[in-house]
Amino acid sequence: MAKTTKKPAKAAKPAAKAPAKKPVKKSAPAKAAAKPAPKAAAKPVAKAKEPVKKAAAVAEQPSQHKLSPPVPKGQIKHIAVAGNIGAGKSTLTSLLARHFGWTPNFEDVENNPYLNDFYEDMPRWSFNLQVFFLNSRFRQIIDIQKGADVIIQDRTIHEDACIFAPNLHAMGLMSTRDFENYTRLYETISSLIRPPDLLIYLKASVPTLVNQIQKRGREYEDNLRLDYLKRLNEFYEKWIATYEGRLLVIDVDQNNFAEDPDSLAEVVQRVSAELYGLF
Repeated sequence: MAKTTKKPAKAAKPAAKAPAKKPVKKSAPAKAAAKPAPKAAAKPVAKAKEPVKKAAAVAEQPSQHKLSPPVPKGQIKHIAVAGNIGAGKSTLTSLLARHFGWTPNFEDVENNPYLNDFYEDMPRWSFNLQVFFLNSRFRQIIDIQKGADVIIQDRTIHEDACIFAPNLHAMGLMSTRDFENYTRLYETISSLIRPPDLLIYLKASVPTLVNQIQKRGREYEDNLRLDYLKRLNEFYEKWIATYEGRLLVIDVDQNNFAEDPDSLAEVVQRVSAELYGLF
């Protein structure tokens, strides 16, 4: 039966030449045709391995950003500093703004009407707090895109949506209804904005975060739980692993830029290399 099906297949094209090509049985396609069958069966196996390779590539993304081509100097408008609570975002924002002559844009902490209440009762005020931050940072980005100055921003709008809100929801501190509502609002806003020209991520362990939080002595942070900081760190690492923009990672455990001039000089040099090239 296999031979009868193969003969019509080859004779179907040129009807006149069909008889002459009958000897072409040399192609012993009975065996040759059997080979493609295993290949077809092997394809699913190859497809099953692809996701694993992609996942590995995602995990390596941060190191790839270090070799990104420099942004043309005249096109740089927005540098953002990201990191967990107590990582040193405000400090580095001030230091880099002073060095490069950029305009600093700080997180609105003092005028936040929900922050104190949030630390006292997170489930009750989590949604209100996140919407306040979302709106505040959206307005900042609109001003950055419209303005002519180079702005360095303390924390990004994406941290609110990719780290803090999901963490609150995962911990049961934000209801699913509120979280889904917040996520849809963020998706609408994010479609209207561009990513920063450079994202500086301050990576820090929980002990380092706690030490720096205690040093600055903000009263409303006294009730911060260690498990809360730990979970935030986990969300940060997941976010950074998949971040697709220009990225510079600073290990705060190893680099004390706030108190050591040499460490600050190293950060300045790395920022300059990212934005303006090595020379």
